[in-house]
Amino acid sequence: MNGIFSSLANAIRPRSDEKRTCNFCRAEHSASALANNLNICPQCGKYLSLSPRERIGLVADKRSFAEMSKGLKSVDFLQFPGYSDKLQKAEKLCGEGDAVVIGTAKTEGLPYVIFVMDQRFIMASMGSVVGEKLTRAFEYATEEELPVIGFAASGGARMQEGILSLMQMAKVSSAVKKHSEGGNLFISVLTNPTTGGVTASFAMQGDIILAEPGATVGFAGRRVVEQTTKTGLPQNFQSAEFVCDHGFIDRVVPRKELRSTLGSLLRTHSTKFYTGDAI
Repeated sequence: MNGIFSSLANAIRPRSDEKRTCNFCRAEHSASALANNLNICPQCGKYLSLSPRERIGLVADKRSFAEMSKGLKSVDFLQFPGYSDKLQKAEKLCGEGDAVVIGTAKTEGLPYVIFVMDQRFIMASMGSVVGEKLTRAFEYATEEELPVIGFAASGGARMQEGILSLMQMAKVSSAVKKHSEGGNLFISVLTNPTTGGVTASFAMQGDIILAEPGATVGFAGRRVVEQTTKTGLPQNFQSAEFVCDHGFIDRVVPRKELRSTLGSLLRTHSTKFYTGDAI
């Protein structure tokens, strides 16, 4: 297990060893110390975010990822105040054109289509480009009869794009449905946070739904629910563990077990790819 853990840590090895502050307990750790612990705070045990490239490196076979639709970028077609600046800042921060990365990959030799949402990019809000890239991912997977593994993380729809943002819920859900009707597997992995229109659409359409420990999973925020219902809520309300206990997801999987879990699920449910070459 130590060898496997070390290999996973190398997938998210930082380029520099600057100090990073835990978002939860505010403890400071070196970037290398966090990488050695898979970006899990050594002090409080909370899961810190991974970039799409780090996430792919964590679960996919080395050099197996081939990106799709890399050049798609959002534009400020409604001339929403401040949106152009936000897009430029997010692109500079993340090094990505928008809030999702898609492509093909393999885990333990088994092929699939992968998408990873990036919460650093305007809170991984779902606009027209995010919806288009996700739709393309599922359409390609349907055509090639491939499974899809998706890592959801979002604050919801991107309000700066108005109704075109909201329509992505139906657009992506339709592509997921066609993928399912073709007899193909969709594994949805919920990371922190998965909320709003993403939760209300494709994130919860997986044949198998997993989540990372402690991830927030819900639609409206805790305070909105309490104010609307005028009732108090349990301390762990909308945590991955809470929604798992109430039957909304299948399993909470620790980060260090995620790659092996996905490999096992692919072998079990994608038998047409389980050949001697894939072992």
